[in-house]
Amino acid sequence: MYHLHFQVLVFLVKIVMIFFASSVSFVFANISSSSMEWIMLSSNKKTFIMYPSGKRFIPLGFNYDHDERGRLLEDYWITEWNKVVEDFREMKKLGANVVRIHLQFGKFMESPTKFRVDSINQLKRLINLAEELNLYIYLTGLGCYKKEDIPSWYNNLNEKERWDAQAKFWEIIASICAKSPAIFCYDLMNEPVVPGAPQTDWLATPFGDRYFVQFITLDAGDRPRPLVAKKWIDHLTCAIRKYDRRHLITIGLTSWSLDRPGITSGFVPEYIVDYIDFLSVHIYPETSKAENYNEIIKGFCIGKPLVVAEIFPIYCTIPELEHFILNNKERVEGWLSFYWGKEMYISEEGEARQKNMSTYIAQKWLESFRKIIKILKTN
Repeated sequence: MYHLHFQVLVFLVKIVMIFFASSVSFVFANISSSSMEWIMLSSNKKTFIMYPSGKRFIPLGFNYDHDERGRLLEDYWITEWNKVVEDFREMKKLGANVVRIHLQFGKFMESPTKFRVDSINQLKRLINLAEELNLYIYLTGLGCYKKEDIPSWYNNLNEKERWDAQAKFWEIIASICAKSPAIFCYDLMNEPVVPGAPQTDWLATPFGDRYFVQFITLDAGDRPRPLVAKKWIDHLTCAIRKYDRRHLITIGLTSWSLDRPGITSGFVPEYIVDYIDFLSVHIYPETSKAENYNEIIKGFCIGKPLVVAEIFPIYCTIPELEHFILNNKERVEGWLSFYWGKEMYISEEGEARQKNMSTYIAQKWLESFRKIIKILKTN
Protein backbone atom coordinates (compact mmCIF):
# COMPACT_ATOMS: atom_id res chain seq x y z
CA MET A 1 0.00 0.00 0.00
CA TYR A 2 2.86 2.35 0.90
CA HIS A 3 4.55 1.52 -2.39
CA LEU A 4 1.37 2.39 -4.27
CA HIS A 5 1.07 5.71 -2.45
CA PHE A 6 4.69 6.47 -3.24
CA GLN A 7 4.12 5.78 -6.94
CA VAL A 8 1.10 8.05 -6.95
CA LEU A 9 3.12 10.79 -5.24
CA VAL A 10 5.94 10.47 -7.78
CA PHE A 11 3.41 10.62 -10.61
CA LEU A 12 1.84 13.81 -9.21
CA VAL A 13 5.25 15.43 -8.74
CA LYS A 14 6.11 14.69 -12.35
CA ILE A 15 2.84 16.22 -13.54
CA VAL A 16 3.53 19.38 -11.53
CA MET A 17 7.08 19.59 -12.86
CA ILE A 18 5.89 19.16 -16.45
CA PHE A 19 3.24 21.83 -15.95
CA PHE A 20 5.78 24.21 -14.40
CA ALA A 21 8.28 23.62 -17.17
CA SER A 22 5.61 24.17 -19.81
CA SER A 23 4.47 27.36 -18.12
CA VAL A 24 8.01 28.71 -17.90
CA SER A 25 8.65 27.83 -21.52
CA PHE A 26 5.46 29.58 -22.56
CA VAL A 27 6.35 32.72 -20.61
CA PHE A 28 9.87 32.95 -21.97
CA ALA A 29 8.67 32.16 -25.48
CA ASN A 30 6.68 35.39 -25.37
CA ILE A 31 9.42 37.59 -23.94
CA SER A 32 11.64 39.36 -26.47
CA SER A 33 15.38 39.57 -25.92
CA SER A 34 15.07 43.30 -26.60
CA SER A 35 15.52 45.74 -23.73
CA MET A 36 12.71 47.93 -25.09
CA GLU A 37 9.69 48.53 -22.93
CA TRP A 38 6.23 47.52 -24.09
CA ILE A 39 3.61 50.13 -24.93
CA MET A 40 0.16 49.77 -23.41
CA LEU A 41 -2.83 51.85 -22.34
CA SER A 42 -2.86 53.47 -18.92
CA SER A 43 -5.28 52.13 -16.32
CA ASN A 44 -7.86 54.79 -17.21
CA LYS A 45 -7.30 54.07 -20.94
CA LYS A 46 -6.73 57.75 -21.73
CA THR A 47 -2.97 57.79 -22.34
CA PHE A 48 -0.15 55.47 -23.42
CA ILE A 49 2.40 54.19 -20.94
CA MET A 50 5.59 52.16 -21.07
CA TYR A 51 5.74 48.82 -19.29
CA PRO A 52 7.20 48.04 -16.82
CA SER A 53 8.39 51.57 -15.94
CA GLY A 54 4.91 53.11 -16.10
CA LYS A 55 6.28 56.25 -17.78
CA ARG A 56 3.96 58.11 -20.14
CA PHE A 57 4.59 57.50 -23.83
CA ILE A 58 3.80 60.13 -26.47
CA PRO A 59 4.00 58.65 -30.00
CA LEU A 60 5.80 61.15 -32.23
CA GLY A 61 7.35 60.47 -35.59
CA PHE A 62 6.81 59.83 -39.25
CA ASN A 63 5.02 57.90 -41.93
CA TYR A 64 7.70 56.08 -43.89
CA ASP A 65 5.40 55.35 -46.83
CA HIS A 66 7.67 56.08 -49.78
CA ASP A 67 11.14 57.40 -50.54
CA GLU A 68 12.30 60.55 -52.32
CA ARG A 69 11.68 58.85 -55.68
CA GLY A 70 8.10 57.92 -54.79
CA ARG A 71 8.88 54.21 -54.36
CA LEU A 72 6.92 52.29 -51.73
CA LEU A 73 8.93 50.63 -48.97
CA GLU A 74 8.41 47.15 -50.38
CA ASP A 75 9.84 48.28 -53.73
CA TYR A 76 13.33 48.65 -52.28
CA TRP A 77 13.57 47.24 -48.74
CA ILE A 78 15.16 43.99 -49.94
CA THR A 79 17.54 45.26 -52.63
CA GLU A 80 18.46 48.52 -50.85
CA TRP A 81 18.43 47.53 -47.20
CA ASN A 82 21.23 49.95 -46.30
CA LYS A 83 18.99 52.82 -47.41
CA VAL A 84 16.25 51.66 -45.02
CA VAL A 85 18.75 51.50 -42.17
CA GLU A 86 20.03 54.99 -42.98
CA ASP A 87 16.49 56.40 -43.16
CA PHE A 88 15.49 54.86 -39.83
CA ARG A 89 18.59 56.32 -38.19
CA GLU A 90 17.80 59.72 -39.69
CA MET A 91 14.23 59.61 -38.34
CA LYS A 92 15.62 58.73 -34.93
CA LYS A 93 17.95 61.77 -35.11
CA LEU A 94 14.97 63.94 -35.99
CA GLY A 95 13.39 63.00 -32.68
CA ALA A 96 11.02 60.21 -33.72
CA ASN A 97 10.07 57.41 -31.37
CA VAL A 98 7.50 55.91 -33.79
CA VAL A 99 7.69 55.06 -37.49
CA ARG A 100 4.53 54.17 -39.39
CA ILE A 101 5.11 51.61 -42.15
CA HIS A 102 2.58 50.51 -44.77
CA LEU A 103 2.37 46.90 -45.93
CA GLN A 104 0.56 46.04 -49.15
CA PHE A 105 -1.62 42.95 -49.13
CA GLY A 106 -0.40 41.79 -52.53
CA LYS A 107 3.25 41.97 -51.48
CA PHE A 108 2.61 39.58 -48.58
CA MET A 109 -0.03 37.13 -49.81
CA GLU A 110 0.37 34.69 -52.72
CA SER A 111 -3.13 33.29 -52.22
CA PRO A 112 -5.96 33.76 -49.70
CA THR A 113 -4.05 31.52 -47.28
CA LYS A 114 -0.38 31.50 -48.35
CA PHE A 115 2.16 34.22 -47.57
CA ARG A 116 5.35 35.32 -49.33
CA VAL A 117 8.38 34.12 -47.38
CA ASP A 118 10.70 36.88 -48.62
CA SER A 119 8.35 39.62 -47.40
CA ILE A 120 7.89 37.98 -44.00
CA ASN A 121 11.65 37.64 -43.59
CA GLN A 122 12.15 41.28 -44.48
CA LEU A 123 9.50 42.33 -41.97
CA LYS A 124 11.40 40.40 -39.29
CA ARG A 125 14.55 42.21 -40.33
CA LEU A 126 12.78 45.57 -40.04
CA ILE A 127 11.51 44.72 -36.55
CA ASN A 128 15.04 43.79 -35.46
CA LEU A 129 16.27 47.15 -36.78
CA ALA A 130 13.55 48.96 -34.83
CA GLU A 131 14.58 47.14 -31.66
CA GLU A 132 18.23 48.06 -32.20
CA LEU A 133 17.34 51.74 -32.62
CA ASN A 134 14.65 51.78 -29.92
CA LEU A 135 12.01 52.88 -32.43
CA TYR A 136 8.42 51.65 -32.30
CA ILE A 137 6.60 50.42 -35.41
CA TYR A 138 3.11 51.67 -36.20
CA LEU A 139 2.22 48.79 -38.52
CA THR A 140 -0.46 49.57 -41.13
CA GLY A 141 -1.66 46.60 -43.15
CA LEU A 142 -3.86 45.56 -46.09
CA GLY A 143 -2.55 48.33 -48.33
CA CYS A 144 -3.62 48.43 -52.01
CA TYR A 145 -1.81 51.63 -52.91
CA LYS A 146 -0.67 50.54 -56.38
CA LYS A 147 -3.16 48.78 -58.64
CA GLU A 148 -0.41 46.83 -60.35
CA ASP A 149 0.49 45.24 -57.00
CA ILE A 150 -3.03 43.91 -56.37
CA PRO A 151 -3.50 40.23 -57.32
CA SER A 152 -6.40 39.61 -59.69
CA TRP A 153 -7.63 36.78 -57.48
CA TYR A 154 -7.94 39.22 -54.57
CA ASN A 155 -10.19 41.57 -56.56
CA ASN A 156 -12.39 38.64 -57.58
CA LEU A 157 -13.18 37.53 -54.03
CA ASN A 158 -16.62 38.17 -52.62
CA GLU A 159 -17.07 40.05 -49.34
CA LYS A 160 -16.76 37.04 -47.02
CA GLU A 161 -13.79 35.61 -48.94
CA ARG A 162 -12.06 38.99 -48.94
CA TRP A 163 -12.57 39.45 -45.20
CA ASP A 164 -11.22 35.95 -44.58
CA ALA A 165 -8.15 36.65 -46.72
CA GLN A 166 -7.60 39.90 -44.80
CA ALA A 167 -7.94 38.01 -41.52
CA LYS A 168 -5.32 35.49 -42.69
CA PHE A 169 -2.97 38.39 -43.49
CA TRP A 170 -3.34 39.67 -39.94
CA GLU A 171 -2.94 36.21 -38.42
CA ILE A 172 0.40 35.88 -40.17
CA ILE A 173 1.56 39.38 -39.24
CA ALA A 174 0.51 38.94 -35.58
CA SER A 175 2.27 35.60 -35.31
CA ILE A 176 5.50 37.28 -36.50
CA CYS A 177 5.21 40.41 -34.35
CA ALA A 178 3.72 39.11 -31.10
CA LYS A 179 7.02 38.68 -29.28
CA SER A 180 8.51 42.07 -30.11
CA PRO A 181 8.02 45.15 -27.90
CA ALA A 182 8.99 47.25 -30.94
CA ILE A 183 5.45 47.02 -32.30
CA PHE A 184 3.48 50.04 -31.15
CA CYS A 185 0.22 48.98 -32.77
CA TYR A 186 -1.56 47.19 -35.57
CA ASP A 187 -3.43 49.61 -37.86
CA LEU A 188 -6.02 47.38 -39.55
CA MET A 189 -6.28 49.39 -42.78
CA ASN A 190 -5.53 52.83 -44.12
CA GLU A 191 -8.81 54.76 -44.50
CA PRO A 192 -11.45 52.01 -44.88
CA VAL A 193 -14.95 52.99 -45.96
CA VAL A 194 -18.37 51.35 -45.89
CA PRO A 195 -19.94 52.75 -49.06
CA GLY A 196 -23.31 54.44 -48.96
CA ALA A 197 -24.16 53.12 -52.43
CA PRO A 198 -23.18 49.95 -54.36
CA GLN A 199 -19.69 49.94 -55.86
CA THR A 200 -18.00 48.03 -58.68
CA ASP A 201 -14.39 48.50 -57.48
CA TRP A 202 -12.88 47.85 -54.06
CA LEU A 203 -10.81 51.04 -54.39
CA ALA A 204 -12.11 54.59 -54.17
CA THR A 205 -10.91 57.56 -56.25
CA PRO A 206 -7.09 57.75 -56.35
CA PHE A 207 -4.94 60.60 -55.10
CA GLY A 208 -2.49 61.00 -57.94
CA ASP A 209 -1.61 57.46 -58.98
CA ARG A 210 -2.10 55.93 -55.51
CA TYR A 211 -5.20 54.46 -53.90
CA PHE A 212 -5.44 55.31 -50.22
CA VAL A 213 -9.15 54.66 -49.58
CA GLN A 214 -10.65 51.15 -49.76
CA PHE A 215 -14.18 49.84 -49.48
CA ILE A 216 -14.67 46.91 -47.11
CA THR A 217 -17.82 45.86 -48.98
CA LEU A 218 -19.14 46.57 -52.44
CA ASP A 219 -22.71 46.72 -51.24
CA ALA A 220 -23.88 47.22 -47.65
CA GLY A 221 -27.44 46.48 -48.74
CA ASP A 222 -29.90 47.23 -45.97
CA ARG A 223 -27.26 46.77 -43.27
CA PRO A 224 -26.45 49.90 -41.21
CA ARG A 225 -23.03 51.09 -42.31
CA PRO A 226 -21.57 51.34 -38.76
CA LEU A 227 -22.70 47.76 -38.10
CA VAL A 228 -20.79 46.54 -41.17
CA ALA A 229 -17.73 48.45 -39.91
CA LYS A 230 -17.98 46.88 -36.45
CA LYS A 231 -18.32 43.33 -37.84
CA TRP A 232 -15.31 43.85 -40.09
CA ILE A 233 -13.22 45.20 -37.20
CA ASP A 234 -14.28 42.30 -34.98
CA HIS A 235 -13.38 39.76 -37.68
CA LEU A 236 -9.84 41.11 -38.11
CA THR A 237 -9.29 41.76 -34.40
CA CYS A 238 -10.21 38.17 -33.56
CA ALA A 239 -7.65 37.00 -36.14
CA ILE A 240 -4.92 39.07 -34.49
CA ARG A 241 -5.85 38.00 -30.96
CA LYS A 242 -5.35 34.34 -31.85
CA TYR A 243 -1.62 35.06 -31.78
CA ASP A 244 -1.18 38.38 -30.03
CA ARG A 245 -3.25 39.57 -27.10
CA ARG A 246 -0.81 42.31 -26.13
CA HIS A 247 -0.24 44.87 -28.85
CA LEU A 248 -2.67 47.73 -29.44
CA ILE A 249 -5.10 47.79 -32.36
CA THR A 250 -6.45 50.84 -34.23
CA ILE A 251 -7.69 51.98 -37.66
CA GLY A 252 -6.50 54.92 -39.76
CA LEU A 253 -9.69 56.95 -40.17
CA THR A 254 -10.45 59.78 -42.55
CA SER A 255 -11.30 63.14 -40.99
CA TRP A 256 -14.79 62.81 -42.49
CA SER A 257 -15.66 59.72 -40.46
CA LEU A 258 -17.67 61.73 -37.94
CA ASP A 259 -21.45 61.22 -38.03
CA ARG A 260 -22.27 64.63 -39.45
CA PRO A 261 -24.18 65.96 -42.48
CA GLY A 262 -22.40 65.31 -45.74
CA ILE A 263 -19.94 62.59 -46.69
CA THR A 264 -18.99 60.02 -44.03
CA SER A 265 -16.99 56.78 -44.06
CA GLY A 266 -19.34 54.62 -42.03
CA PHE A 267 -16.59 54.20 -39.42
CA VAL A 268 -18.25 56.52 -36.94
CA PRO A 269 -15.95 56.93 -33.89
CA GLU A 270 -18.78 56.61 -31.35
CA TYR A 271 -19.83 53.26 -32.81
CA ILE A 272 -16.41 51.65 -33.19
CA VAL A 273 -14.51 53.05 -30.20
CA ASP A 274 -15.19 49.98 -28.04
CA TYR A 275 -13.72 47.69 -30.71
CA ILE A 276 -10.29 49.31 -30.90
CA ASP A 277 -7.69 50.39 -28.33
CA PHE A 278 -7.29 53.98 -29.49
CA LEU A 279 -8.55 56.30 -32.23
CA SER A 280 -6.42 57.35 -35.17
CA VAL A 281 -7.30 60.08 -37.67
CA HIS A 282 -5.65 61.55 -40.78
CA ILE A 283 -6.08 65.29 -40.97
CA TYR A 284 -4.82 68.01 -43.31
CA PRO A 285 -5.99 71.44 -42.09
CA GLU A 286 -6.95 74.10 -44.62
CA THR A 287 -6.10 77.78 -44.50
CA SER A 288 -8.84 79.92 -42.90
CA LYS A 289 -10.66 76.80 -41.65
CA ALA A 290 -8.72 76.15 -38.45
CA GLU A 291 -11.82 76.14 -36.25
CA ASN A 292 -13.46 73.50 -38.44
CA TYR A 293 -10.50 71.21 -37.93
CA ASN A 294 -10.35 71.94 -34.22
CA GLU A 295 -13.94 70.72 -34.08
CA ILE A 296 -12.96 67.56 -35.95
CA ILE A 297 -10.28 66.87 -33.35
CA LYS A 298 -12.84 67.38 -30.58
CA GLY A 299 -15.19 64.96 -32.34
CA PHE A 300 -12.59 62.19 -32.11
CA CYS A 301 -11.94 62.80 -28.40
CA ILE A 302 -14.42 60.30 -26.97
CA GLY A 303 -12.72 58.56 -24.06
CA LYS A 304 -9.70 56.85 -25.58
CA PRO A 305 -6.35 58.22 -26.75
CA LEU A 306 -6.32 60.01 -30.10
CA VAL A 307 -3.35 59.88 -32.46
CA VAL A 308 -3.17 62.06 -35.57
CA ALA A 309 -1.35 59.53 -37.74
CA GLU A 310 -1.06 61.76 -40.82
CA ILE A 311 -0.53 65.51 -40.94
CA PHE A 312 1.29 67.75 -43.42
CA PRO A 313 1.01 71.35 -44.78
CA ILE A 314 -0.73 70.48 -48.04
CA TYR A 315 -3.60 72.97 -47.76
CA CYS A 316 -2.21 75.46 -45.23
CA THR A 317 1.01 77.28 -44.39
CA ILE A 318 3.67 75.89 -42.09
CA PRO A 319 3.01 78.51 -39.34
CA GLU A 320 -0.71 77.66 -39.49
CA LEU A 321 0.00 73.96 -39.07
CA GLU A 322 2.41 74.62 -36.21
CA HIS A 323 -0.31 76.59 -34.43
CA PHE A 324 -2.90 73.88 -35.09
CA ILE A 325 -0.75 71.14 -33.54
CA LEU A 326 0.27 73.12 -30.48
CA ASN A 327 -3.29 74.35 -29.99
CA ASN A 328 -4.50 70.73 -29.83
CA LYS A 329 -1.66 69.18 -27.86
CA GLU A 330 -3.87 68.66 -24.80
CA ARG A 331 -6.42 66.70 -26.84
CA VAL A 332 -4.10 64.61 -29.02
CA GLU A 333 -1.78 61.94 -27.58
CA GLY A 334 0.49 61.58 -30.60
CA TRP A 335 1.40 63.07 -33.99
CA LEU A 336 2.92 61.48 -37.09
CA SER A 337 3.98 63.47 -40.16
CA PHE A 338 6.04 62.22 -43.14
CA TYR A 339 9.64 61.34 -43.92
CA TRP A 340 10.53 60.59 -47.55
CA GLY A 341 14.21 59.77 -47.53
CA LYS A 342 17.29 61.61 -46.43
CA GLU A 343 18.25 62.70 -49.94
CA MET A 344 15.13 64.86 -50.18
CA TYR A 345 16.19 67.12 -47.34
CA ILE A 346 18.88 69.40 -48.74
CA SER A 347 20.77 71.46 -46.18
CA GLU A 348 21.25 74.50 -48.42
CA GLU A 349 17.94 76.38 -48.49
CA GLY A 350 18.62 77.94 -51.88
CA GLU A 351 19.46 74.60 -53.48
CA ALA A 352 16.24 73.10 -52.16
CA ARG A 353 14.22 75.98 -53.60
CA GLN A 354 15.91 75.56 -56.98
CA LYS A 355 15.19 71.83 -57.09
CA ASN A 356 11.42 72.27 -56.70
CA MET A 357 8.96 73.99 -54.41
CA SER A 358 7.53 70.75 -52.97
CA THR A 359 11.01 69.69 -51.86
CA TYR A 360 11.55 73.09 -50.31
CA ILE A 361 8.26 72.90 -48.38
CA ALA A 362 9.04 69.36 -47.21
CA GLN A 363 12.44 70.51 -45.98
CA LYS A 364 11.08 73.51 -44.12
CA TRP A 365 8.23 71.50 -42.58
CA LEU A 366 10.64 68.78 -41.46
CA GLU A 367 12.71 71.40 -39.66
CA SER A 368 9.56 72.81 -38.06
CA PHE A 369 8.16 69.43 -37.06
CA ARG A 370 11.46 68.52 -35.44
CA LYS A 371 11.06 71.55 -33.16
CA ILE A 372 7.44 70.61 -32.46
CA ILE A 373 8.53 67.12 -31.40
CA LYS A 374 10.91 68.65 -28.85
CA ILE A 375 8.14 70.84 -27.46
CA LEU A 376 5.67 67.97 -27.18
CA LYS A 377 8.21 65.71 -25.50
CA THR A 378 8.89 68.27 -22.78
CA ASN A 379 5.20 68.99 -21.99
